[in-house]
Amino acid sequence: MQSLIRFACAAFLTLAATPLALAQGAPDSGAAPAAQGEWRHATSLIGEPKYKPDFKRFSYVNPDAPKGGTVRLASSAPFDTLNPILPKGATAPGLGYVYEPLMASAMDEVSTEYGLIAEALRYPDDFSSVTFRLNPAAKWQDGQPVTPEDVVWSFNEAVKLDPSQRLYYHHVTKAEKTGDHEVTFTFDEKGNRELPNIMAQLLVLPQHWWEGTDSSGKKRDIANGTLEPVMGSGPYRVASVDAGKTIVYQRVADYWGANLPVRIGTNNFDQIRYDTYLDDNVEFEGFKGDLYDWRDENMAKRWATAYGFPAVQKKAVLKELFPNALRSQGVMVGFVPNLRRPIFADRRVRQAINYAFDFETLNRTLFYGQYERVNSFFYGTPLASSGIPQGQELDVLSPFRNELSREIYTNPYQNPVGGDPEKERGNLRKALELLQGAGYKLNGQKLVDGKTGQQLSFELLLNGPTIEPVALSLQAELRKIGVDMRVRSVDTSQYINRIRSRDFDMIYSGWPKSLSPGNEQRDFWGSSSADQPSSRNFAGIKDPVVDKLIEDLVQAKDRDTLIATTHALDRVLLWNQYVIPSYSLRQQRIARWDRFGHPEILPQYDVGFPSIWWWDQAKADVVQKAKQ
Repeated sequence: MQSLIRFACAAFLTLAATPLALAQGAPDSGAAPAAQGEWRHATSLIGEPKYKPDFKRFSYVNPDAPKGGTVRLASSAPFDTLNPILPKGATAPGLGYVYEPLMASAMDEVSTEYGLIAEALRYPDDFSSVTFRLNPAAKWQDGQPVTPEDVVWSFNEAVKLDPSQRLYYHHVTKAEKTGDHEVTFTFDEKGNRELPNIMAQLLVLPQHWWEGTDSSGKKRDIANGTLEPVMGSGPYRVASVDAGKTIVYQRVADYWGANLPVRIGTNNFDQIRYDTYLDDNVEFEGFKGDLYDWRDENMAKRWATAYGFPAVQKKAVLKELFPNALRSQGVMVGFVPNLRRPIFADRRVRQAINYAFDFETLNRTLFYGQYERVNSFFYGTPLASSGIPQGQELDVLSPFRNELSREIYTNPYQNPVGGDPEKERGNLRKALELLQGAGYKLNGQKLVDGKTGQQLSFELLLNGPTIEPVALSLQAELRKIGVDMRVRSVDTSQYINRIRSRDFDMIYSGWPKSLSPGNEQRDFWGSSSADQPSSRNFAGIKDPVVDKLIEDLVQAKDRDTLIATTHALDRVLLWNQYVIPSYSLRQQRIARWDRFGHPEILPQYDVGFPSIWWWDQAKADVVQKAKQ
C-alpha cells in the first residue's frame, strides 16, 4: 500500500494486500465482541509479526544511544508549505518528525506495523471494518490529548482536500468515534485484508490547532498552505523556518512516546536541519565544504570519479554502499509516455522507443558499469515475472486469451540489448519496422505520419538536469530514424504543476514496489485513476485487463495467489510497453561526514538514518582535526 507519510525520511515505502497475520495483544478492560475480533498489538501482511505483545524495543536499536548534536541534511527542492495533506504546493522535508501515523513500521520486517498513537486494533473476520484503540498517553505538543475526534477529522479532511487520498481511501464509507479512546473505519468491501494496514498508516493531525488562530489572531485553514511552524504529536517540533530554503526541527524533551517500544533508541539528535540546494553541482560542492553531513549520491560518474577530495583521503568522509532499503523494495523506473497523446496510442510506437534506448552503451560509457537494466514493474523482488507463464500464473491469465496477444503466453519479456554498433543498427532497424507498421514512413530525414505528413515529434519533460545525458543519448538514437524528441528541463514547481495537469508528452519517473502490492496499484495503473490529476497513473493507462488483475490482486486469498497474480499483472504491463524501462542500482551510494555512531548491525530493510543513529563527539573531534 502507499505510504501515507509522503514527506517522511524513508522513501519508496509501499505495502499491500496479502493475508494479514495479526498478533494478539493484551485484552481491553472489557471483552471485545466476538464479531469484532480480538485486540491486536501489531499487523503484518507477510507472516507473523516478529515482536510479541510484551516486546520492549526493536532489536536493531541501541537503547543507550546518547542524545545530542545536530544532523544537517540537504533537500533538492524548495518548499512552500508545512501543510502535509494538500495536493498542491511543495511540502517541507522532514515533517514526518512532527506528525505521526496511528501505527509505526519496523525496519527489520516487511509490511508490519506496531502500536504508536493507536496501541491496538481489531477487525471482524470479513475485514468489513477496523477499530483502533488510542493510547491514552498520546499527547499533542501543547499537552492536549490525541482524541478519536482528531483521527476522524484528519481522515475526513484528507479525503476532502486531496483527490488522490479520496481515491486511495475510496473503500472507506465512514470514520467515527466508537468509544472514549476508539475510532472505527467501515468499508464497503469485504475480504480486502489490506484495509486495516492502510488505515494504520493514517496520518493524524490536531483538529484544535488547525481550527484555532495563529499568533496574530488569524484563523488557520487546513485547506490552505502555511509556513507557520505547525504542531504535531511527534518527537520533534518545528524550531525555525526560512521559506523555501531552510527548516530546523528541535527534539521534544518531554515527547509523550519516548518510552514506547517503537521509539526506544530512536530520535537521538537534538536538531535536524534541512537546507535547500537548487543545483545538484552546487549541492555536491556544499557537501565537500562540510555544509551538510549525509549525501545519497545519484550520479554514477560522480561516485566513481569525484570523491577523491582531501576529506575522503583523510577518512573524514566515508563512502559506503548500503543494500538495506532495497531488500524490501522493487522499482519500475523509466520513460513514461502520456497515452492521452494520440502519438502514443499505438503500442508499436512505445516499443520502438525501447529499441532505440541503448542502455548497454550508456552503462559502459556513462555509468561505469554500476547499473542493471530494469525488466519488470516489480524489479528486484520475487514478484517480478520471468520466462513464460506457467502454473497458477497461467491460470490467472487464461481468462484473457481473447484480449491479450498470443506473445504474452509464449514469449518471455526481454528488453532489446545494445552495446555495440552492430546491435545498435539492428535495434534501430527493428524500431523503424515497428513505426512503419504503425503508419509512419520516412520522408528524407524525417519520419512522418503516412496520412498527415507530420513528423513524429514529442517532448521529454525532465525535473532538472540529472537525466539529461541519458535523454540526449535517446534523442540522438531516435534522430537516426527520423524521430524528433525534444528534451526540456524545468524547475521543480513547474514540473509538479505540469505533471498534475498532465501537460506533457513524456516524462522520466518511477514507482516504488513493496513485497505486498495491493490497493496502490489502482493509483499506479488503474482506469479509475487515469483522469485524477493527483494520481500516479502518469501514463493514463485505461486497460480492462489491468483493472481486473488489480482487483484480483487486492482480493488475493493467500500469498501464492498474490504472487501469481502479480506476475500476471507485471507481464501485461510489460508487454503493453506502458513504460520504457531504464535502469536501477540495488544499493544506496552514501557518503557521510564521520561524526555519527550507529548500531553494530543495521536493520535488514533500512539504513535507519538519522532515526536510529546518534552524534558521536569523539568522531566529530577527529573530523575537526582532519579538516585543520
